[in-house]
Amino acid sequence: MPRSAPAEKTATYLDTDAAVEAWLASIRRANVLALDTEGASFHRFIDRIYLIQLSTRDQHAIIDPLPISAPRLLGDIVEDPQVEIVFHDADYDLRLLHQDYGWQIRNVFDTRIAAQLLGIKAFGLAALLERNFGIKLDKKHQRADWSMRPLTVDMLDYAAQDTMNLLGLRDQLREELVTKGRLEWAMEEFARLESTRWTVDESGNGFLKVKGARDLTRRELAIFKELVLWRDATALKLDRATFRVVSNEVLFDAARTAPSTKSELGKLKGMPRGILERSGEEMLAAIQRGREVPEADLPRFPKAARWDRDPEFDHKVGALKSVRDAAAERLELDPGVLCSRDRMEAVARLLPQSPDDLGEIPEFRQWQVGVLGEGFVKALGPWKPASPYRD
Repeated sequence: MPRSAPAEKTATYLDTDAAVEAWLASIRRANVLALDTEGASFHRFIDRIYLIQLSTRDQHAIIDPLPISAPRLLGDIVEDPQVEIVFHDADYDLRLLHQDYGWQIRNVFDTRIAAQLLGIKAFGLAALLERNFGIKLDKKHQRADWSMRPLTVDMLDYAAQDTMNLLGLRDQLREELVTKGRLEWAMEEFARLESTRWTVDESGNGFLKVKGARDLTRRELAIFKELVLWRDATALKLDRATFRVVSNEVLFDAARTAPSTKSELGKLKGMPRGILERSGEEMLAAIQRGREVPEADLPRFPKAARWDRDPEFDHKVGALKSVRDAAAERLELDPGVLCSRDRMEAVARLLPQSPDDLGEIPEFRQWQVGVLGEGFVKALGPWKPASPYRD
């Protein structure tokens, strides 16, 4: 049964350096702070923070970062290891905070991770608030453009909801983690979040990661690469999300058919008329560049890491999966949360002789060793190398 919803609250909107500094000074002694950010990756090419929502136990604020300088005092607060910073699904927020301000947050509590480790199947914030408090969030601004100004009162009210009840949710989930003996699991996961950074792929091979690119021939891939580079440059100039310039599907069709005239380009399904009129010649030039790439220089996908051929590999992974699935059922956890397939494959390659050997796998957690270690080692017993001292 959901517990009673907290009393209705309001958030203070802060858009001057003085107001931000004064509000942050008033919460400086708080030892726990809920934080959320709003970006605009659905609308903009270069994402950044367009709103910061904050809540203590009794105060709530929304900081507009556009008209102010970097909020130095907030950096001091969130980087203080004595202050716990509570997020829901912290990964993206941490990346944006590091990208825009260079902050490294050292004491994180993530309610999404906590919910997953408790075996809660619906772990979105809206679902959790309804489960725990009976609160139903309005989702109408989920795809809002937070870079627009002025923001409506309705949008600000919507944004404020992301942190207003987050500390209460944290308290309840933490209590459940303690009850189930899984708080240490969560703390290990939270500690790993401290190294989260915004990284930029400067290899020029981002086009290889687009879903569907593997279906192209190498020549088509060369054309697709040039089209992606053109689209990224155009999106940057317009500060518009790439799919709002031209969709991947249009670029794939262009790579396969290699049109040579604007008329042929205009026949592609989904080709935006405005882009065709303004940038059709640029697209055709990109296609021509792809056509002219020498055969020896055509792009190819990097080869996957090669492992010694092991005809028993799938059987080993299957044995580990049986152990994992049985443990997941016993613990009432999603099997993928308990241990992903790629980690089981790493275990199968390692062929550990004891649970301690699993520490050699960087992504394998200590809590996973405790839950699965003995079972994994036992499951791989038939494939252990024979002792050199055996007669």
